[in-house]
Amino acid sequence: MERNDFIVIIPARYASSRFPGKPLAKIGGEEMIVRVCRRASETGVRVAVATDDDRIKRCVEEAGFTAVMTSADHQSGTDRVYEAFCKLGSPAKVVINVQGDEPFIASQQIEALMGCFDDGSTQLATLVREFDKEKGFEALFDPNLVKVTRAFNGNALYFSRSIIPYVRGVEWKEWLDRYTFHTHVGIYAYRCDVLAEVTALKRSPLEIAESLEQLRWLENGYTIRTALTDAPTIGIDTPADLEAAEEYLRTLNK
Repeated sequence: MERNDFIVIIPARYASSRFPGKPLAKIGGEEMIVRVCRRASETGVRVAVATDDDRIKRCVEEAGFTAVMTSADHQSGTDRVYEAFCKLGSPAKVVINVQGDEPFIASQQIEALMGCFDDGSTQLATLVREFDKEKGFEALFDPNLVKVTRAFNGNALYFSRSIIPYVRGVEWKEWLDRYTFHTHVGIYAYRCDVLAEVTALKRSPLEIAESLEQLRWLENGYTIRTALTDAPTIGIDTPADLEAAEEYLRTLNK
């Protein structure tokens, strides 16, 4: 596929229970949402922000990027991305959803997602990485770190906040040496017709149980292709995460 067959849309809302105004928080003197836009634009693919807040829209446009106002009532970033895509009238065939709180997203990660669509059968795609066992079992156990199992062809089998798979007959302290676990990087890509379909689906039992929207897609029979990445990412969910991101940025600039 060609570059103009893709568009990156970044959902960014102002309200957040843990970090209100997060997209406008500054990292290295630059608003987080602007930093994400700059990173995504390194691919040469069109970039737009989908937001529900005039302050975010103004910030993005003053930085020279496109922003689209969307409803404040969306239940997920995917729904917000779809509304923005429809309003933009883009001719793209694939929409890439880059989270607005991933200021260190690397262009090669987006490229990896794009590569999944060289296969005409790909409906949806996302990124996964091998879990660094040096972080230890407690880190793997964290329910905020979503785990994923994959088929031999790279399609996702299941996503869970629990540790999957269960390593039977082995003491848990040895699990990390007995199996290569994978964790999810929450960046998605969708064929446009599939995006329209999945946003029309009702919430599914597995999605409700785990609070993971991708389970709705799997439960309805869609396939999610995965691409491996080893590039570091730091998602910003809290002010403490922002401090860690500032420290990481300082190490990069040394």
